[in-house]
Amino acid sequence: MRILFAEDERDLNHIITKKLTSQGYSVDSVYDGEEAIDILSYTDYDAVILDIMMPKADGFAVLRALRSKGKNTPVLFLTARDSVQDRVAGLDSGANDYLVKPFSVEELLARIRAMTRTAFGVSDSLLSVGDLTMDTAAKVVKRGGKEIPLSAKEYALLEYLMHNAGIVLSREKIENHIWNFDYEGGTNVVDVYIRYLRKKIDEGYDKKLIHTVRGRGYVLREEA
Repeated sequence: MRILFAEDERDLNHIITKKLTSQGYSVDSVYDGEEAIDILSYTDYDAVILDIMMPKADGFAVLRALRSKGKNTPVLFLTARDSVQDRVAGLDSGANDYLVKPFSVEELLARIRAMTRTAFGVSDSLLSVGDLTMDTAAKVVKRGGKEIPLSAKEYALLEYLMHNAGIVLSREKIENHIWNFDYEGGTNVVDVYIRYLRKKIDEGYDKKLIHTVRGRGYVLREEA
């Protein structure tokens, strides 16, 4: 999943960005609200994490700009403002969650998972397609009960495919959700990682789950 993280404390920004990236998220980081508003005007995200007290535009302004475009992207406020009134104001403004600094990184990750589950209409942390299962909390993938080790990027790609099971996803859409603006790799990166996943997910099984739809992209589905 692709996340926008807006936080003006650069050390904290770098630490959280690094942690999210290690968990398989694609993260674009900005340091002020104006930049966040700009990037949200032309890029879609699966979740947005906002500090409230930022230069140029605060978190409330960023959230208003996002919602004014009709986007229901899950938003979490990450802030030092800790009064009950602050929490109420944050949630009433349209945020999906509110986490006060200092915070546990593990709690932040759990809240992101909860927000995105709701956005995708998933009731728990277990995703499944046929005999392929993914526990998004434990970060464990199994097929036929056998655990499959994946790199962070392979996991992110498979999670995106599983959340969109049965839906054909174009290469462009996949790339835009799994890789951030800093990516400088080749133009065939999606094909390369699909090949990696096929080797781990489908190789050795009669029933293939990852399918190419010529001229359109890729789809994860169980076929008869």
